[in-house]
Amino acid sequence: QVQLVESGGGSVLAGGSLRLSCTAEGAFFLINQMAWYRQAPGKQRELVAVMNSRGSPRYADSVKGRFTISRDNAKNTVYLQMNSVKPEDTANYYCNTGDEHYKWGQGTQVTVST
Repeated sequence: QVQLVESGGGSVLAGGSLRLSCTAEGAFFLINQMAWYRQAPGKQRELVAVMNSRGSPRYADSVKGRFTISRDNAKNTVYLQMNSVKPEDTANYYCNTGDEHYKWGQGTQVTVST
């Protein structure tokens, strides 16, 4: 059974940086599309970035130019480098496949303050 384990969140000042990690534990095969999502209080979960196994990334307009998704295929691990963060980036961040295939993990909380 695949378990999604996110880490790397925390509190950061606006303009700062964070690097999130997520590993699909128990996945002994290559997952094609891995993605980052986020959910802010009172809002629906939204797609932030997605990358396929060949390395082609796509981003939500709100994070283009600031966030970078990358992955380690050998480890089924996906990363999210968050630069120039804004208060509106405050949310719980989750990873999953591009089609939300697996059970959601606990996520990792990112809080951006001014």
